[in-house]
Amino acid sequence: MADYKELWKSLDIDLEKHDELCEVLPEFYGDIYMTQKNRPEGMNYYNFVVSEIHGFRIKELNEFRGKGGKVFGGFCVFVPDEVTLAAGGVGIGLCGGSDFWVPDGEKVLPRNMCPLIKASVGAKIGGTCPYFQSADMLVGETTCDGKKKAWEILGEYTPIHVMDLPQMKREKDIENFKDEINIFREKVESITGNKVTAENLKENIKLVNKKRKVLQRLYNARKVQNLPISGKDALLISQIAFYDDIERFIEKTNELCDELEARIEKNISVFDEDTPRILITGTPMAIPNWKMHHLIETSGGAVVCEETCTGTKYFERFVDEDNDDLDSQLKALSERYMGINCACFSPNEGRIKDIIRLYKEYNADGVVYNSLPFCHTYAVEYKKVKDALDKEGIPVMMIESDYSMQDAGQIKTRLEAFFEMLNMNKELAL
Repeated sequence: MADYKELWKSLDIDLEKHDELCEVLPEFYGDIYMTQKNRPEGMNYYNFVVSEIHGFRIKELNEFRGKGGKVFGGFCVFVPDEVTLAAGGVGIGLCGGSDFWVPDGEKVLPRNMCPLIKASVGAKIGGTCPYFQSADMLVGETTCDGKKKAWEILGEYTPIHVMDLPQMKREKDIENFKDEINIFREKVESITGNKVTAENLKENIKLVNKKRKVLQRLYNARKVQNLPISGKDALLISQIAFYDDIERFIEKTNELCDELEARIEKNISVFDEDTPRILITGTPMAIPNWKMHHLIETSGGAVVCEETCTGTKYFERFVDEDNDDLDSQLKALSERYMGINCACFSPNEGRIKDIIRLYKEYNADGVVYNSLPFCHTYAVEYKKVKDALDKEGIPVMMIESDYSMQDAGQIKTRLEAFFEMLNMNKELAL
């Protein structure tokens, strides 16, 4: 990475502590990603993005803000990027996927709390993440009780707007979230000084849909028998989608997909043909949380799909592009976002249907249900998911784990036994 110390200093970064993070990440990334064999050439762009993770993009955001632009940092797939972009702003997904930030989070939050929430709060109050420092406003949401209360504390350190997400999916709930999107629009307009019009909102609905389309194209390449890309690489791409320049991301990911489709034609695979195909479901995997994918793919499995917020929840379902008035566009946004089957909803039969559908679409052999500790919404929902998968004859295992690698050996042992069972099932089916 180039020297960005003056830039970081201008963002009030704790340089000494930040240096500790920068020392750890390259080796961590190298061990997980650069040891893979036969990676697509197109992954070099995403390698570059990670190598400059706190540099190049931060410089772009700083230059954008220097010209009067405003940056909005979000934590969830329910924050509508279309509105931010329509007002001339930039939206970035904020990461909370490292235990490096947890100790700072525990200075103001209970220890027995979801590590993603503790890391997200710690990244800000510890002054070690330039993305948090580059945001003119943070945007929270009420997807769980832990987050709801954490936003109150985070609001003591930085401006934050909280979107109230309904907990059911009735028509009145869709109308209520439409109102929330409208309130968010008004807030974004007040921060940017720009009006969201039907014209510019329609244009940016199309733009965000383009990003969804290229991510769908990437995931479609994982449905084939001979996998042209690893699950780890696909996860990295979707994580980068949350904060990279949207036009550049679309261009580079389409280029990668061209390569993947050529690989498919030539039957080039990064895994052996009989490698068990795994669908991951559960809590989101914020960058740099690559733990579960790494353990699966170094224990004899291949991740073919993620039914997560950093997977299909992020890009499935488009916003209707055919509306020409603002009210209809806001309703279309609400309908699309309320179609996301987050575990915060009750009842949540849609998520169970999604898991079964994706299992079949991606020709998976088994499901790994991954939950962070103290993530009550996903942990409690496991019972209903497992009951439904058992009825379908779909093998599933639950793994609860935080960001540390201390339990890696135990998890690998469990995964190896699971994959052995999946291989026996396939042999019996022949």
